[in-house]
Amino acid sequence: MMRKGGAPHSAEASGNGREALLARGGNGRGIAEARRRAWAVVALLGVLLAVAFVASLGLGRFELFEALWGPDPEKAESALYVLFGMRLPRVMAAACVGAMLALAGCAYQGLFRNPMVSPDILGASAGAGFGAALGILLSLGGIGVQVCAFITGVIAVAASYSISQRLARGMNTVLMLVLCGMVVQNLFTAFTSAVKFVADPNSQLPEITFWLMGGLANVTKENVWWLLVPLVVGGAVLFSLRWKLNVMSLGDEEALALGVNTKKTRLWIVGAATLVTSSAVSVAGMVGWVGLIIPHLARFLVGPDNRVLVPVSFLLGAVFLLLVDDVCRSIYTTEIPISIFTAIIGAPLFVYLIYKSKAGAS
Repeated sequence: MMRKGGAPHSAEASGNGREALLARGGNGRGIAEARRRAWAVVALLGVLLAVAFVASLGLGRFELFEALWGPDPEKAESALYVLFGMRLPRVMAAACVGAMLALAGCAYQGLFRNPMVSPDILGASAGAGFGAALGILLSLGGIGVQVCAFITGVIAVAASYSISQRLARGMNTVLMLVLCGMVVQNLFTAFTSAVKFVADPNSQLPEITFWLMGGLANVTKENVWWLLVPLVVGGAVLFSLRWKLNVMSLGDEEALALGVNTKKTRLWIVGAATLVTSSAVSVAGMVGWVGLIIPHLARFLVGPDNRVLVPVSFLLGAVFLLLVDDVCRSIYTTEIPISIFTAIIGAPLFVYLIYKSKAGAS
């Protein structure tokens, strides 16, 4: 169906039309082959995630699988407690947090048309960090700290979005949103510093500092539900809008011409990405680099088409953080904060991906 100006009614129809023209020109086979390769990567990552999940369950100082299948009933009972009370919640949380941060990073990079964007671009991580620090200062307990972190993360993004909408009249909406996000992010970082300044240096300050470094040592079964519900809701929204991300990457004018309501779509994407980011940070703390490098790595594997890039980022993020968490809890006698290893791995990997993309472009 065509609009009056001759533009297709939807971007999906437009994409299908262009592919049909390419097929008549002899390039249709190449497009189909590229799609098959991309979805083969999705299937391979799904298998890799399942293998990493099972392997992570067995990793630890307690020989879990050996005790479960051994003849000693007391050891088997202890193994069941370790499996369902400790290992399974932690492994599920690691996979969920990695998938959520990578998913949000992929959505933001497509929405803002900027490969340097990460999930904290609008202040979600900084806001959640302030909320967690405030919750620890007020001695709210584990669940109270998470709720406080989630609420302030959402408030930070809501502030960025509402301020940008008021200031962006006649200006670049995306640029204004990014600038307002930077302002709000620095503001909430200052709030966190203020909380650390007044916190008890013997008890509260170390707890705040450790939380901000990220970790999954204290994850419980309740935390898993706290992650799964936002993951399903926010993930469903982002998966359903992934073809619109392709259109939004063309710019607002082109997207409007192709029948996409840019303001409404941007609000849905920002809301869903904020939901998953704030939930992940409220449970795992400040885990950096995942939302930045994983979409880059996924793009390197399958290309820029968000219809495939979104699920690949989702699966790759889950695998990545599972493996990082395995290293953090087994490489040393005491557990190492996750953000240390994500930075150590992420920084050189990011430089390598930039080098490869530059080499490919030349």
